[in-house]
Amino acid sequence: MQNLRPVELKAWLDDPARPQPLLLDVREGWEYERCHLDGATLLPMSSIQTRLGELDLNRETVVICHHGVRSFHVARFLEANGFCNVINLTGGVDAWAKEVDRTMPTY
Repeated sequence: MQNLRPVELKAWLDDPARPQPLLLDVREGWEYERCHLDGATLLPMSSIQTRLGELDLNRETVVICHHGVRSFHVARFLEANGFCNVINLTGGVDAWAKEVDRTMPTY
């Protein structure tokens, strides 16, 4: 599994020559409503196992949570289930708010 810091993900998202990854937010709905990255897909960690078939095994997928712990575990689970392009957002949305978008609400 790869790890990316928020500034690295921002550079990727801003690069029109690079295919955009799936931004998979694994937090709970109330957390997502509080703040999220634009374009992120909400799929709470508790639903991953039952909704695995909705995800593309081959698409580059950046897994996102609050601080990077839940996303790390989900990324490992995805890899164990055949996903080959999984990336954990180190520090999660909290680090994104501190390093990339200081206007993003935090909690």
